[in-house]
Amino acid sequence: MYDLVIIGGGPGGLTAGIYAQRSRLKTVLIEKEMVGGQIAVSDVIENYPGFPSISGAGLMEKFEEHARGLGLEITFDTVENITLDGNVKVLKTTEGEMRAKAVIVATGAKPRRLGVPGEKELTGKGVSYCATCDGPFFRGRSVMVVGGGDTAVKEAVYLSKLAAKVYIVHRRDKFRAERMHLERAEAAPNIEFLTSSTLKEIKAASGVVVAAAVEDLKTSRLKDIPVDGVFIFVGINPTTDFVDVDKDESGFIKTGLTLETSIPGIYAVGDCRQTPLLQVATAVGDGAIAAHMVDGYVEAFKER
Repeated sequence: MYDLVIIGGGPGGLTAGIYAQRSRLKTVLIEKEMVGGQIAVSDVIENYPGFPSISGAGLMEKFEEHARGLGLEITFDTVENITLDGNVKVLKTTEGEMRAKAVIVATGAKPRRLGVPGEKELTGKGVSYCATCDGPFFRGRSVMVVGGGDTAVKEAVYLSKLAAKVYIVHRRDKFRAERMHLERAEAAPNIEFLTSSTLKEIKAASGVVVAAAVEDLKTSRLKDIPVDGVFIFVGINPTTDFVDVDKDESGFIKTGLTLETSIPGIYAVGDCRQTPLLQVATAVGDGAIAAHMVDGYVEAFKER
């Protein structure tokens, strides 16, 4: 039986693993896809202390190297559900079963879909949720970015270095993105802002994106804009279906100040929990706090 099982290998999970190893807790980190999580596909990170500018993949490589260097066990598997046997947490995975005194859920979140016609059918055929992954396919072409937050504006700036034309569609007339990102977007000569507008449909010809129907909310006028790609950044959905703890209406896990969930011994960190800021820095802080709290929980642990 493990002292701690960490589910998720993003910045919060890896930080928890580092702190757990330093506390000499018998720990395993389970990752479903790739170590580093969603942040690993970010083109550039400029707000993590000590690294004025670094790629998401580069930063996560350093996190992983640090954790593995301390002896953290990392395995690739999928947790299907968590049940209780007394105070023991029983994790059913695709590979079998694990038992632990404590669990830290660090599963993050995935991009939210808009649900407009053409989106699902054309995903991977011109519709994307990752500019770093798919941007190079649109070099010298026209693309559309949908969203008004940091991610949308940052990815639009990145795409402007590759594409001939970038449209940013945002349903409001003001952006939520940091002013620094907006200034860069405004300075890019090939970025055009379409505010107070919404994407209504993604159109195709021969199975690939050829245009996007955009509605001007002030005039109700619908216009087809020729584009080769549509990048959607309208929020995230937490990956929390496998764990039965208290959550909000959107599925984000509710925690207290100690990051413990409604079940003693199960903690949540990073983007999968209710938090006012989705950043590497906050996920790292969460991971450190949760691992510290687990250390005390395990010390006082009794199976029944």
